[in-house]
Amino acid sequence: MKKLLGRIWYFIKEIFYKYRFFWKRVGFSLITLVLAVIFGFVIIKLMPGDVVAMYARNLANQRKISYEDAYRMAVQLLNYDPQESVFNQLGKYLNGLFHGNLGTSMYRDDVSALTVIRDFLPWTLLISGISLLLSFFLGVVMGGKMAAKRKGFGNAMRNTYVVVSGAMPDYIWGLLLIYFLAVRKSWFPMGGSYDLLLEDEGMPWLINVLYHAALPIIAYTIVQTGSWALSMRGSAIGVLGEDYIYAARVRGVSERRIRSQYLTRNALLPLVTSFAVSFGAIFGGSPLMENIFNYPGFGAEFNTAIGDRDYFLIQGLMVFMSFMIILANFIADSVYSLVDPRVRREN
Repeated sequence: MKKLLGRIWYFIKEIFYKYRFFWKRVGFSLITLVLAVIFGFVIIKLMPGDVVAMYARNLANQRKISYEDAYRMAVQLLNYDPQESVFNQLGKYLNGLFHGNLGTSMYRDDVSALTVIRDFLPWTLLISGISLLLSFFLGVVMGGKMAAKRKGFGNAMRNTYVVVSGAMPDYIWGLLLIYFLAVRKSWFPMGGSYDLLLEDEGMPWLINVLYHAALPIIAYTIVQTGSWALSMRGSAIGVLGEDYIYAARVRGVSERRIRSQYLTRNALLPLVTSFAVSFGAIFGGSPLMENIFNYPGFGAEFNTAIGDRDYFLIQGLMVFMSFMIILANFIADSVYSLVDPRVRREN
């Protein structure tokens, strides 16, 4: 029995030691998540006035009940009682998070952080996810060419595109696209997610959804492609100065093979982290762009909650966004450690 326990203990120690870089990242991610959750709790404590009393007055007016009954109902719905001690409040808050209660709207019935995530996040992921993938692919291709061919008319045009697309914010591109392609040419709809007359199923509905999402996707892609191209260009120029590139050229390896097998593959490594972090950031949406296109996204709903001072809904959505960004950073660090063995050796 002692030998068996000893072997198990030795195996556990080996696992922790061999993958210590992974466990370090798990620990840092958990600490960051705990701090984000505590920050969300502190937001409620720092708000001026009694938010429960504000919510109770709204409930009393909406449901035609006494203020005392409305106050008790508000405490239950919001999972927050300002009369209790701070530790009891924090305990209730954490218990609610563990049970999936991220927060309830103070002004809208049957609206919570979970319903906002369920109803609006898929629309944001649709336009932001597609545009992120498109811009990443186009930016990598463009950046590789900018690094390999730094002279000529083509390179001048690519540099001009990067400067112009980066100098103008995405909402300006959105307004220009709406004016020229929706108002002047009527090629695309001016806003919305789909035609309300269509049934919410089937291939025609899916095509209509993509048709309505085209302009936001194009606007996002125009802006993001330039930044990915610059990142890829800087990384590729660094790789071109490595000794193994010179050695490949001395051996007579063709430039095309050097770009495909040596340059692009190694230059992409630093962009893995940036891509994962960008993927985590899209869960916050883009309130301005979604409002411009009248698109029912997560960012527009979060912006509405901020405008209404819907504190508990804001709190829940912020905790969710923090969790997704922390998770994306954790995945990025882990994937980068797997694709680049030098990181594991340094750790």
